[in-house]
Amino acid sequence: MVQKTMAGIVIAVSRSPGHTMSKPNEGSIRLLTGLGVEGDAHLGTTVKHRSRVAKDPTVPNLRQVHLIHAELHDELAATGFHLAPGIMGENVTTRGIDLLGLPTGTRLRLGAEALVEVTGLRNPCYQLNGLQPGLMKATLDRDADGNLVRKAGVMAVVLSAGEIRPGDPIAVELPTEPHRRLEPV
Repeated sequence: MVQKTMAGIVIAVSRSPGHTMSKPNEGSIRLLTGLGVEGDAHLGTTVKHRSRVAKDPTVPNLRQVHLIHAELHDELAATGFHLAPGIMGENVTTRGIDLLGLPTGTRLRLGAEALVEVTGLRNPCYQLNGLQPGLMKATLDRDADGNLVRKAGVMAVVLSAGEIRPGDPIAVELPTEPHRRLEPV
């Protein structure tokens, strides 16, 4: 891995034991190696999202930890959507890192111990409209070439366990080149 001179900060951490869209903020969360967020409904080695379990419950869980950049909240607020951390179902709200611009396989050191590897993009779902009408569409865009841009954060797997708290630093380690673009997982 190559260290990139990019650093950010954890703004909030959230979890929910039930399959709810929003996750309440916590003072800290614990990441468990190969499993995800302790006490969260999506904890496990195989898929936990209900739609994915219905298709094939044996598929590896590449969505153990959901991260959203607080800059998305800022962007959405400018268009009339006011969202607090955790509302869109993320476990970790970050600031200062272009999550969507990271390549697949990027490692994020969260706090002193936790290490996650980015597996792909979150594909926004219609349930976002239950929070605020039009929110799903607001998390989608098109680039200059007309390609769909998904802005609802990234998903990761836990490589090393650790406690994460608001205010913790985030260090970024890029994978060796060639880099692969993030795709939905």
